[in-house]
Amino acid sequence: MEYYYSKVLTTSFDEAIQKATDALKAEGFGIISDIDIRSKLHEKLGVEFKRYRILGACNPGFAFQALQSEDKIGTMLPCNVTVIDQGEGMVEIAAVNPIASMMAIQNEALVPVAAEVSLRLQKVINSL
Repeated sequence: MEYYYSKVLTTSFDEAIQKATDALKAEGFGIISDIDIRSKLHEKLGVEFKRYRILGACNPGFAFQALQSEDKIGTMLPCNVTVIDQGEGMVEIAAVNPIASMMAIQNEALVPVAAEVSLRLQKVINSL
């Protein structure tokens, strides 16, 4: 089982960020964090790296359900979506597969939540 879903788009990096954000919103997710890896690596290590952003996507209803079943699930929240500049006008958008990440947790109550979130994140990627 893959631990992520992804799609490569022929678009600008900024447009890919907008498309990902819009697709997430359409499936009930908001962005609660936005980490610019390229900037952080340059700031902390002085190195150059390709444009790479991690969008922390959260669907509050599903997060609440998961937290009620497993209070340590917060270590795996939010659902991360990466936007990666692969060069030559190609931008890859990838989303975590919650079913794969939940396999480490032995809590059957999380299975339906993970399945629904997984389905919605697949829809996000497929819609791009």
